[in-house]
Amino acid sequence: MYVPHDAALIGMVHLEPLPGSPRWSGEMAALLAAAVRDAEALLEGGCDALIVENMGDLPYLRGRVDPETVAAMALAVDRVRQVAGATPVGLQLLAAANREALGVAVACGARFLRVEGFAYAHVADEGWIEACAADLLRARRALGADVAVWADIQKKHSAHAVTADLDLGQWAHGAAFCGADCVIVTGEATGASTPAASVTAARAGGLPVAVGSGVTPADAAALGAVADGLIVGSALKVDGRWRNPVDVDRVRAVRAALSTRG
Repeated sequence: MYVPHDAALIGMVHLEPLPGSPRWSGEMAALLAAAVRDAEALLEGGCDALIVENMGDLPYLRGRVDPETVAAMALAVDRVRQVAGATPVGLQLLAAANREALGVAVACGARFLRVEGFAYAHVADEGWIEACAADLLRARRALGADVAVWADIQKKHSAHAVTADLDLGQWAHGAAFCGADCVIVTGEATGASTPAASVTAARAGGLPVAVGSGVTPADAAALGAVADGLIVGSALKVDGRWRNPVDVDRVRAVRAALSTRG
């Protein structure tokens, strides 16, 4: 099990489209090679942990993925784990395929999951996302899995009118009450900045808090001063675009910025 601490830098390994998704290329070897390439660059640049995610599978299924996606994800996570060595590796299976992600984590030795829809419900671009805490934690217990749950609260790319009477602190309390090990706060979309005030508010839940979107060298120090971890994707890629390969110099720039935090 792994939770972030001391402003850990967590790099995203965004996978190319997996089998079953609309843009699947049919080339598994190339997909795995790209995942290894990005993982190596993230580690070389100074990341403290990695998250493997099926970002290329747009548009995402809701609350599940197909068996071929699970199989391909397991291959990718295992390959990244071999590259990472002792560095913690986690994963996310979009969208909200949290039970399948737990299975991959158990099979591959991943140490944490990023989970959307853990406590409370929301409307994502895939549709209505139900809370999954009860089923997911029962499955974790039954499997004897030492896998941490990092729960998104008021997640990006989503509408939260149904929980508009809850502030971030109350969301964080709810996630903690339901058994999360860490909470993640984000901006409105991929690459959108996360206000430092959101991190401070989420601390009311008493759990470690990670920032889940929009971190750049310009704000890494300020966010690192209040957050336990920074999950970074787009800013670490060539030209700052999530579909591009990781740029090791960009990783080093965020790492260097973190070293200046107060």
